[in-house]
Amino acid sequence: MKISDVNISGVDASATALARDCFRPVALYDPDVTPCEVDLSDNTNLWGVPPAAQLAIGSAESDAVSRYPAPYAAELKTRIASYLQVEPSMVVTGCGSDDVLDSAIRAFGNPGDRVVMPNPSFGMIPVFARINGLEPVFVPLGRGGDLSPAAFDAAGARITYLCSPNNPTGGALRRADIDEIIRSARGLVILDQAYAEFSTDSLTDLVKAHDNLLMTRTMSKAFGLAGLRIGYGIGSPALVREVEKSRGPYKVNALAARAAISALTGDLAWVADRIADMKTNRARFLAALEAMGLAPLPTDANFVCVPVGDARRVGESMRMRGVAVRVFEDLPGIGGALRITIGPWEMMDQCLSSLAESLS
Repeated sequence: MKISDVNISGVDASATALARDCFRPVALYDPDVTPCEVDLSDNTNLWGVPPAAQLAIGSAESDAVSRYPAPYAAELKTRIASYLQVEPSMVVTGCGSDDVLDSAIRAFGNPGDRVVMPNPSFGMIPVFARINGLEPVFVPLGRGGDLSPAAFDAAGARITYLCSPNNPTGGALRRADIDEIIRSARGLVILDQAYAEFSTDSLTDLVKAHDNLLMTRTMSKAFGLAGLRIGYGIGSPALVREVEKSRGPYKVNALAARAAISALTGDLAWVADRIADMKTNRARFLAALEAMGLAPLPTDANFVCVPVGDARRVGESMRMRGVAVRVFEDLPGIGGALRITIGPWEMMDQCLSSLAESLS
């Protein structure tokens, strides 16, 4: 039998008809990747690769390519544990924090369960929920970044997702709200801290206080290793084991692990200096936006969310002028907005000129 001979519930006869029902509406991730002179669209470290990590990649032995990596990245887990002052048994690694998030939803959610999350927040979570047969449920995020613990509790979800600092708005969630949501949750709580290094509160102490909490982080942002896809989660040893079972072996390649270990060993001062540079430029950039009459949202991350009218047109105009930013046409409670990564001032200065011209 050919796929073209198949007809399932009236769906067009194609490979799509063979996919799971919950999977068919999921679209491919399709950002605009057209090269641009100044790319401020993806919240990565625009100062480049940390030096010790760069050296480690360049001096790698051939068996780092020809042999399989360590199944569960034991040495990398030990370095991460030292960095966060937790036990290695509390760490799970993955191919980016996306991998850990997806694996956690798969491990702790049954088909038909709910995943509750703030809105707006990280756009891949509804995708991961649907891919794994779960239903995403949304709770409005206050403009000041506050949440309603009662609304999260009323959702009756098996999995709760929080992101602090929140992507794409940039603000940190209130610790009191996070703690109350964790205490009342019926199942797993995921606290996504991809931007933790830029924030004033890391929240890692909550992991030791709550056995139902998985905190995810990444080396794609502050550590400048986005192209190597290194993410990790921390939680109780029993919780982490379930995520690791779902994740499977060999998910962090040997070159990536080598670079990450070197960065965590020899590049912490470099990373701290770049974070300080980012914070200086972020304050300067926010002041410049306000001087233009704009009202950027409060941010604890390495990016700024700027509400603008006709965001699509403004973003396209900026790209024509050589500056790429992330466009959101209708963020709940905000409307059109641009998400702009903070980098070296030369980039930010060019962004301000492009934005001013595009707005006018």
